Amino acid sequence: TGGGGSWGLSGGGGELKSQFRTREGSYRLLAPPGPEPRNRGGPAAPAPGGPSPPGPAAPAALPPVRLSMVRLLPPGTDGADSAESCEPAERSRLCCNLGRELYFYSGCGPGRGAKRSLDLNKPIDKRIYKGTQPTCHDFNQFTAATDSISLLVGFSAGQVQYLDLIKKDASKLFNEERLIDKTKVTFLKWIPETESLFLASHASGHLYLYNVEHPCGSASPQYSLLKQGEGFTVYACKSKSARNPLVKWAVGEGALNEFAFSPDGRYLACVSQDGCLRVFHFDSMLLQGMMKSYFGGLLCVCWSPDGRYIVTGGEDDLVTVWSFTEGRVIARGHGHKSWVNAVAFDPYTSSVEEEEPPELSGSDEEPPEPAHFGRVRTSSTLSRLSKHSTKSSPSVTYRFGSAGQDTHFCLWDLTEDVLYPHHPLSRARTLTNTFSTGIPSSVSGGSILAGEPGGSGGGSILPRSLSRSNSLPHPAVTGATKSHVADSAVPFSIGKFATLTLQERRDKNAEKEHKRYHSLGNISKSNDRINGAPRSKLDTVKVLGTALCPRINEVPLLEPLVCKKIAHERLTVLLFLEDCIITACQEGLICTWARPGKAVSPGGGC
Repeated sequence: TGGGGSWGLSGGGGELKSQFRTREGSYRLLAPPGPEPRNRGGPAAPAPGGPSPPGPAAPAALPPVRLSMVRLLPPGTDGADSAESCEPAERSRLCCNLGRELYFYSGCGPGRGAKRSLDLNKPIDKRIYKGTQPTCHDFNQFTAATDSISLLVGFSAGQVQYLDLIKKDASKLFNEERLIDKTKVTFLKWIPETESLFLASHASGHLYLYNVEHPCGSASPQYSLLKQGEGFTVYACKSKSARNPLVKWAVGEGALNEFAFSPDGRYLACVSQDGCLRVFHFDSMLLQGMMKSYFGGLLCVCWSPDGRYIVTGGEDDLVTVWSFTEGRVIARGHGHKSWVNAVAFDPYTSSVEEEEPPELSGSDEEPPEPAHFGRVRTSSTLSRLSKHSTKSSPSVTYRFGSAGQDTHFCLWDLTEDVLYPHHPLSRARTLTNTFSTGIPSSVSGGSILAGEPGGSGGGSILPRSLSRSNSLPHPAVTGATKSHVADSAVPFSIGKFATLTLQERRDKNAEKEHKRYHSLGNISKSNDRINGAPRSKLDTVKVLGTALCPRINEVPLLEPLVCKKIAHERLTVLLFLEDCIITACQEGLICTWARPGKAVSPGGGC
């Protein structure tokens, strides 16, 4: 194919695509800087005076390759424009794991007119670990600055490392003696907008809350039962002094593969090897809703930018769209021929259409001259939603992507005819007003229970950002939004689990909210059995055909807008940035796909 050239795009396994087309134009794979990228058949030559780039290894024997990105701000600044004062190469850092090694790169970061692809031949740093392998990592975007870059790294033996890329002496190791959990760390995330709190999930199915300021004990932690419900149990660490872990969740059966915070930071979606998506109200540690995969485990999860929908991927080769507000599966997507390893929403693609678009075949050919469909490109979901009140009543479209073990990358459009099959126009006209009241605080049995603690009153509660996750990529938060978050955030208190919260929202509605959760999460008495507390196992045969797991013919089946083979090894990473899409495969190759109109030269990039 044309556009991206033929470098590294042919060989065993078939031809790889270097561009694809959607209604907004052509996405092009960008050639790396320099004369030639590293060879797929052997390691690249080391960069003079720097650490060597990642070389090939046996992909099947390694943990999945993951990417973490962070955008840097000068010390003492928090404005979106302050990063403009940085040199382009200093605006962001990227971390990639491959085998026993961690590689660090500098780059332009998302948006801001960044025009360069990542040079894999020139990592700025590399760490090699002995006896264990990095499995996951996460930067703290909330504290990131040019003088401090906090990073968490999880390992195959169960340890978690905290380090600062700038302050080299700030390294700490948690679960060093494997007294907390002996299984591999499957996923890590900083608690949104906190400096020291993070969650770590393990292959044991356990999820732990840590504070980087607290030590781990010299003996195995002892726990007291806090809560127990449908498929989950919550424990508190019994200790006279502050120590890690603060809290332990036992979720589902088998490994807890991934989790994600909702855009407002109040809800936590977890996907497990038992095939269940479970959504918790994080403050109260209570279950809000569930969904069961059609077959096998769920491997990945992502929230829509407005927090209304959750997309999962897993071992059934499907992507599943679950409505958080309605508590039900609204669609499945079939395009992959193997497990789906990564899913992500694209918050930068416009969802406003006034006319029917042309054929959306995902063609590789050159697109025709741009037609005027009334499609408006905007940089945030909130600004798009404000357009829904226009007299032309534009439709609503969510764009998301998926990456699979079949080496294929798919793009999907979730359109209004799927979201609101009965009354699309009337629902679209009321969508803006619905968002202004925030996400319903409880969902049970498919019903919508409006209202949320602190959500009533004259002021509307909009999502404080398109995502409260502490790691990129996400659109910037406005100054007004940031000040609101700063005013409402409070330190986490291990002493009072009744106030386990990021925003201290306990008020007169708390008791009412507790009763709403009770149907899904039953609270245990303090004298309940602590060890071996049951985590109920769903009977797959019994749930098939129910609201938890509709049959294939009971919900709409989506077809991909684009489905292209873009790698020779299984894909493991998918990130949507303002100017580009980033993918990575198990071979360690990181690809940058420029959005339409963003590729300025053959050597340009994102």
